Amino acid sequence: MIIFVTGGARSGKSDFAQDLAEQKKGKRLFVATAQAFDREMEVRIQKHREKRGDRWDTLEEPIALGNALRSVGDAYETVLIDCFTLWMSNLLMSFPEQSERRGEIIDDFFSSIDDFRGTLIVTSNEVGQGIVPDNKLARIYRDQLGFLNQRMAKRSDQVYVLFSGIPVTIKG
Repeated sequence: MIIFVTGGARSGKSDFAQDLAEQKKGKRLFVATAQAFDREMEVRIQKHREKRGDRWDTLEEPIALGNALRSVGDAYETVLIDCFTLWMSNLLMSFPEQSERRGEIIDDFFSSIDDFRGTLIVTSNEVGQGIVPDNKLARIYRDQLGFLNQRMAKRSDQVYVLFSGIPVTIKG
């Protein structure tokens, strides 16, 4: 089962995805794509860890999500990846002029889904409802994340979008 949860910033995606995961039986793994580059982000990450508590194991992986998903094997019944938004940012910052390399890493993640037998839940921001960004990097980011979200939605069994904390089923 693959579940994709999208919505705007602070729409409630992560909480909703976590609630979905906690309805599942068995061991749960939280795969965090965030990196703490400053104190504010360190505090934010710590609050998320405290909220999950000991009900979750955590794996931090900012780039190689395919390797991360393969590495868990059958050890977890539910894996929550939070989020594609920061993953795409990490890919663009790590490989700014290497779109082929970014594509290979993304393709590797999608191929890793084939081998995972549990429930996979992925979150991402919806970035296609705003204005056209005023700079090249922001336009590339919006476009790449939009294409990634489309690919994930097509691959998913269920897709939800959140508006102001209210989930709306758009697939499944």
